[in-house]
Amino acid sequence: MKLYQPQVIFSFLSLSLLVFSLLSATAEAYCNSHHKKVLFKIKEALGNPYVLISWNNNLDCCEWNNLECDETTRRVISISVMNSDIVGPIPDAVGDLPYLQTLLFHKNPNLTGEIPIAITKLTQLRYLWLSWNNLTGLVPSFISQLKNLEYINLAFNQLTGSIPPELSSLPKLGYLGLDRNKLTGSIPESFSSINVTDFYLILSHNQLSGPIPKSLSNVKFAKIDLSRNHLVGDAFMLFRNNSPSDFSADLSRNNLSFDLSKTVFPTRLIYLDLNHNNIYGSIPHQLANIELQFFNVSYNRLCGKIPTGGTGRLQSRFDEYCYFHNKCLCGAPLPSCK
Repeated sequence: MKLYQPQVIFSFLSLSLLVFSLLSATAEAYCNSHHKKVLFKIKEALGNPYVLISWNNNLDCCEWNNLECDETTRRVISISVMNSDIVGPIPDAVGDLPYLQTLLFHKNPNLTGEIPIAITKLTQLRYLWLSWNNLTGLVPSFISQLKNLEYINLAFNQLTGSIPPELSSLPKLGYLGLDRNKLTGSIPESFSSINVTDFYLILSHNQLSGPIPKSLSNVKFAKIDLSRNHLVGDAFMLFRNNSPSDFSADLSRNNLSFDLSKTVFPTRLIYLDLNHNNIYGSIPHQLANIELQFFNVSYNRLCGKIPTGGTGRLQSRFDEYCYFHNKCLCGAPLPSCK
């Protein structure tokens, strides 16, 4: 019987390990085979659009455009399709990519239909960005099942109905954009439980009505935009904001009615738009000491002298168009008080 020398055995083992390593590395270099099948289903459901022409068998799917794979696992973690010729509804097959962290369809005018319940399978989803499409139906309450969501942007669609209060249960949500839709009803009281720092709430250009919930004083806003709705009543609670960051508030073009002179503003306020409401009283002197970058109180019922002093911005930075069409405001940049 032939005996092998130890060095021969060692060389054979080393070569075997090298071959195994190379085969493993090659296997890991390709995207997940199941995910590839799912992606082809998505492409077909969207009408085999030109924007997804790279989705073919000649390339590893992790090299395809409009998606991203995890570098280690080679699982698909992001789909992003913008300004494209895709048609039809969002395919249910997206729910079969369970490691997705980003689902983005932006500015696709022929993307229609409702947001599918299949997305509830995407338990690792962090960014749901479905803006500037032609999606219809309700803002689905089942989105609240995706507990890792940090960002929701459903702006510029044709969504109807009310805002689901369940969205406030998302523990990591830092941005909620539902603007430029056809939403009705009130702002949910449950939003007072949102407990992240620097929360962005963008609800403008809808048909929301009723008062702003007083309990929103508990929320640490970085930005709140409720403009161009049918909201009524007071807004003082929004300015009790105790966020350590800069704060922007756009409440313009509603039916809000409250005494501005009794409102205390946060020192980190940088943007304040209150135009086209029924706000009365006078402009508080405190605003003269705040480093505002934008300020507009036109088309209200304000009276009294525009405060001077402080940073001087109320006179030097903001022209008469930021103040005109009030009951009896006066002083620079408006005509002097009599």
